Amino acid sequence: MKKSALPAGFHAELSVGEVARRSGVAISAIHFYETKGLVTSWRNAANQRRYPREALRRVSIVKVAQRLGIPLASIKTALDSLPKGRTPTDQDWRKLSARWHRELDARIETLSRLRDQLTGCIGCGCLSMQTCPLRNPGDEIAAQGPGPQFVEPGKEA
Repeated sequence: MKKSALPAGFHAELSVGEVARRSGVAISAIHFYETKGLVTSWRNAANQRRYPREALRRVSIVKVAQRLGIPLASIKTALDSLPKGRTPTDQDWRKLSARWHRELDARIETLSRLRDQLTGCIGCGCLSMQTCPLRNPGDEIAAQGPGPQFVEPGKEA
C-alpha cells in the first residue's frame, strides 16, 4: 500500500466552507471575492467548488487591505500582479504593502487637506458663504466642473 505524501487531515484543495471557517470570512464573501477575481476555484466531479490552499492567504491579504481602507479594485490589481497559482510569499507581501503604503499616504494627505479646509468654503461655486467671493470671484470654479474642487490632490484653495 502506497503511503500518502500529505500529512493526515491535510487537504490539497479546500471546500468553500473550509476556506470560510479557516479565514473567518463568510461563505458569501468568499463567493463575492471569486466574482471579483480575487480568488479562484474549480468544480470537482460532484460539481462542488474547490479552492487551492493559496486562497487562504489571498483572503487574508484581502481582509487586511480592506481593513486599511484599500478599495477592492486596488486589491485586485495588486493580486493580479502576483504569479498565478502560487501562494503569496513574504516578498510578495512586502511589494503589496509598499504599494498600499503610498496609496494610504496620498489618502492621508487628501484627508488632512480636507480637514484643514472644513470650516472654509469647499469651492463648490455656490457663492453663498462670505469667503466664497474671495476664493471664487466671479464663480470661476464653476468652469472646472461640478462638486467640490479644492479637496483633490494638487488643487489649491
